[in-house]
Order: sequence, then structure tokens, then C-alpha cells
Amino acid sequence: MSVAKKRFSGPAQLSNAAATKYTVPSTTLSVLKHIHVSNTSAGAVNFTLSIGADAASTRIFDAYTIASGAILDLWVYFVLSAAEIIQAFGSVNNQLTLTLDGDEITLG
Repeated sequence: MSVAKKRFSGPAQLSNAAATKYTVPSTTLSVLKHIHVSNTSAGAVNFTLSIGADAASTRIFDAYTIASGAILDLWVYFVLSAAEIIQAFGSVNNQLTLTLDGDEITLG
């Protein structure tokens, strides 16, 4: 078993429709540890992030408002199994920038 610290996604701008930002590789467990979202636009933008296909029941953030010029910077600990995905989007196209970091643990 090996552990690799890794940037899972970004920094990249979010579209205004749910899109996969990370997929856990096969024979791997991943631990999402850091979520960083910045809003460089002139207005507030809502942020949505889910573990699994986007749906009300899979959302960690559901239309969470990020003010103009603000940053959401969270240290978390979510364990994801092989083939699980993280999806995200903003309420306004290309206004939020997302970066995800964590560990990938190769099994076997």
C-alpha cells in the first residue's frame, strides 16, 4: 500500500452545469482533504459540490453562496472508494475557481 499526496483537480473554473472534477482510480481509496474555491467576479455566485452524480442527496454544498472576491477554504476528510466521483458547478459560468487536494492510497 502506498500513499500519494495529490491535487485532484484544478485550479480550474467551474461551468454552470454539474461536471465531474475527479474520479477515484481503480484499486485506490482517496481521501479528499482540502476544498478551495475563489470567486473573482463582481457578484455573489452559488457553489454546489457532490460526492457521486449530482443530486440533492449527494451534495456537500448545495447552492452555497460565495460573495464577490471571497474565498472558501476548507480542510475536510472524506474517504472515497474506487470509481467514486466528485462533481461541482457554479450558478454563473466561469466565475468560480475550484482546487481539490487529498491523498490517493493504492491498495494491494
